[in-house]
Amino acid sequence: MSELLVDFITSLDGYASGEGWPGFWGLEGPEYFAWLGEQPESTLLMGATTYRKMSDFVTGAVPNGQDEFRPEEEASLDELTRAAKVVFSSSLEEPLKWANTTLVRDDAVEAVRAMKAGGPGLLSTIGSLSLCRSLLRAGLVDRFRVVMFPVITGATGAERIYDGYPDVALDMTDHRTFDGRTQMVEYKPRLLEHPPLAAPA
Repeated sequence: MSELLVDFITSLDGYASGEGWPGFWGLEGPEYFAWLGEQPESTLLMGATTYRKMSDFVTGAVPNGQDEFRPEEEASLDELTRAAKVVFSSSLEEPLKWANTTLVRDDAVEAVRAMKAGGPGLLSTIGSLSLCRSLLRAGLVDRFRVVMFPVITGATGAERIYDGYPDVALDMTDHRTFDGRTQMVEYKPRLLEHPPLAAPA
């Protein structure tokens, strides 16, 4: 059976991006990039919004406020292009412009359930906040990983990650610090039917 990893890159206050900030908030470093290069090959899962944004970058668009991608960002996009990808969408049309991407129109939760049962390997999300939330609610997530960059984007942050999540207990399985400033934490998630002090009636 495949493992499913929900994988987020966030500001310290839990935003997925921030208006006017570069990729990785401009704080990526050599230790972090080396760790990224050590990650096992996985099939990337995403929704239509993330697909549109990322595929636009691959075909020449750059984030607002940037004239061009930095070399590190270009290398990261090249790696994503080479990876196997699955996008869940009822609105996208084939042929897809991003190489190595398969379009799935079926219900994402049931499709991922079938993918997990189909054999060994690693499935990993990229962005796609609503998809990740649905997969977690369905109890399909084996690993929940967050890389927190040392910024608070209270004024400019976009895409609050955890809004709408159920209550979840997290048992830590790994943690690391990169370049003396960026923290990675990884957990095994457990959905809670109720908070510890709110026993069912």
